[in-house]
Amino acid sequence: MDEALTILVAARDEEASIARTVAALRAAFPDAEVIVADDGSRDATADCAEMAGAMVVRLSRLGKGQALSAAERAAPPGRLLLCDADLDGELGPLLDREADLAIAAFEERQGGGFGLAKELGRVLVRIRSGFEADEPLSGQRALSMRARARVFPLAPGFGCEVRMTIDAARSGLRVEEVRLPLRHRATGRDVAGFLHRGRQLLETLVAAGPLAVNYRGRRLPLVGWTAALYDPVVTAIGLADDLSHGSERGFREHLRAGWTTGVLKLLAIPAYGFLRTRSVSGALLVGLSANALNQLDTRPGRALKAYLAAALAVDAPVGLAVLLLPYDLREMAMLGDAGSNGLGALLGLKSVSRLAGRGRWVTIGALAGLTLLGERTSLGGFIERTPGLGHLDRLGRPA
Repeated sequence: MDEALTILVAARDEEASIARTVAALRAAFPDAEVIVADDGSRDATADCAEMAGAMVVRLSRLGKGQALSAAERAAPPGRLLLCDADLDGELGPLLDREADLAIAAFEERQGGGFGLAKELGRVLVRIRSGFEADEPLSGQRALSMRARARVFPLAPGFGCEVRMTIDAARSGLRVEEVRLPLRHRATGRDVAGFLHRGRQLLETLVAAGPLAVNYRGRRLPLVGWTAALYDPVVTAIGLADDLSHGSERGFREHLRAGWTTGVLKLLAIPAYGFLRTRSVSGALLVGLSANALNQLDTRPGRALKAYLAAALAVDAPVGLAVLLLPYDLREMAMLGDAGSNGLGALLGLKSVSRLAGRGRWVTIGALAGLTLLGERTSLGGFIERTPGLGHLDRLGRPA
């Protein structure tokens, strides 16, 4: 209990309430630092929080989970207390528990919805972790240092609390709910309220699925499994790598490590290509195309841009890539190995039907050269340093 305490508050357009919330928290916990993550507010939320004595992390609009994760990175080591920006009530009892993750359960019903989002959260927590949650969506939480290390960075959006509970329970940490007389501004049964809860439903569902940490340290949903619409076999092989891959990078590291999901991809995708095309050149095209797109999937939008350019040349479908590209570029989702391998294999299969003879082997040689370049140097670095390619690579991506 002597560990330092930091209070994290995610806020967007909370000018009317944030100063009161910060003042109440500083009065209740005078030795704690209060960090407010201003999630792209269009009003004076950040200024009001600073004037009330909080440290403010100013962000573009990222969503609740990523905003809290940014605030956590700015916090010193120690325990955390998470609090919603419009809360009214005493959170001290959460810190008196011996649980690694103590969650406030409201004594009185809050909100005017039908309880669908809350019930979905309960079901997902139970299925994924076995924990029986009464308040899976509560944003009032106290975390020990162990829990902090296990659950951050958080899942994006409004699904962050549900995934936090899942991660803590699956890690064997003690999770406890504490009933407290708390109040907050509840959404009503109007258009805005239903839109909010609809988004909460969707983001909760996505947060409980496969996630990965990107190059910025942001935890994002993996959406590449949707490539199964085109090629379920290769997409499933890539998904296995998403879910269980290690730190190996490149063919040589995977081969040194022995039997890994990377080795599975190395063997299974060309074998699948051979079965589909009944030719060695077809197997090489499918395997090398899948690997090439996978090598490019190191920055937002890079692999999907390459796919769209190649798809126009070989008459591959573009609908899914066009749909996913804005989310990938804005770091709201990641393609992952499932998507990059699945879409890359699709390009290879389409190339087999479009190319013959010398043209097919020239393409195989070019893809093999790209693979060797990626083994010897950073392919992403090469793209970023090359005039023209670097500009196209950055196009549409936030700074």
